[in-house]
Amino acid sequence: MPQHQSLAQTISRDAKSAAIRAFFNIADKWNLSNTEAQILLGRPTDSTFYKWKRGEVNTVPYDTIERISYVLGIFKALEYLYTIPENADSWIKKPNTSFGGQSALDRMMGGSLLDLATVRSYLDSIRGGW
Repeated sequence: MPQHQSLAQTISRDAKSAAIRAFFNIADKWNLSNTEAQILLGRPTDSTFYKWKRGEVNTVPYDTIERISYVLGIFKALEYLYTIPENADSWIKKPNTSFGGQSALDRMMGGSLLDLATVRSYLDSIRGGW
């Protein structure tokens, strides 16, 4: 069995449900469309996406858990950098020279883990890392 499958199996259903809930709370704060949220989650099928959105979480691939981890890290870094929550939440949609004039969300819409990691690393470098 590939290592990522065994890791996904070690995460409890409660933890997966909590991760999905946290993701959708952040998606709401960031005013993400369903399409944007689906891309950030790794493009689950529509039926899976809407089940998760309703809180019906049975299985969550390890890749999705990794993606949610990056989103949580980005969210937390923005909360640290901005004292006003609205500024933190709107940052991801503002043009940024570090992303070639695109917003961080535009970069993340590339859809790969690397896109999420790039935004997370950028924010970590600004705030001095952990």
